Amino acid sequence: MTQQAKITIEDVTKVFYKRGSSVTAVQNISTEIQDGEFVCLIGPSGCGKTTLLKILAGLEKPSTGQYSILQTDKSKPLQSMVFQEKGVLPWLTVEENVAFGLVMQKLPKAYIKERTDYYLEKVGLTEFSKRYPKELSGGMKQRVSIARAFVNDPEILLMDEPFAALDEQNKYILQEELLNIWMETKKTVLFITHSIDEALMLSDRILLMSAQPGQIVVDKKIDMPRPRHVEQIRSDRDVAKQFVDIWQHLQTEVQRSRTHVT
Repeated sequence: MTQQAKITIEDVTKVFYKRGSSVTAVQNISTEIQDGEFVCLIGPSGCGKTTLLKILAGLEKPSTGQYSILQTDKSKPLQSMVFQEKGVLPWLTVEENVAFGLVMQKLPKAYIKERTDYYLEKVGLTEFSKRYPKELSGGMKQRVSIARAFVNDPEILLMDEPFAALDEQNKYILQEELLNIWMETKKTVLFITHSIDEALMLSDRILLMSAQPGQIVVDKKIDMPRPRHVEQIRSDRDVAKQFVDIWQHLQTEVQRSRTHVT
């Protein structure tokens, strides 16, 4: 008997209607993600990656098809979503932002402090716990978002290009911090990125999407051992070949989308 997947998506299609016209964002998406897997989603801009994440987060409903998330602990949140610098509340301090979900669950104060302090240390923000977001860099704000996502102990993590706005140095640092926390917690992660390097660095599998309407056209397993480092991604021949394969796919889909538009 095969193990039941953590996330199961079956023939999901999403159509948006506006002013008498319709746009199909994703079409007939079917895939499974296992418990503890780190899966990256790559595709051309506008191919429906964020739409798919929002469906899994319960923020959008599929037009047709269905999905399920296997919940093993009803006391935990089902999912947390991390965006590009949009999840930090400006009127709360760093520690208040990280603790926000736990406070909303009305958990014991001692437990909240213990969990919050633990993840502040994990992302290197202990010394900045009393500061407000306006006093933080973009990279530090994303550390707050990551800490808050993990502190809630959700069943799955949905991450929508959380490092896209960061400079290369901060991006690599946060990728390694994210991987360290993930390897400790073994959360199921679905992560959107436009960066092939980032996907190769982070993922167990990469799902390549077509141009709009988005469909999964390649399911690529990444067999590199962990832990991984930037130097390995940049220097390994096998990794370089995988990079080129993914790049060629994206180029083909981008060209196809332009042809379709014109």
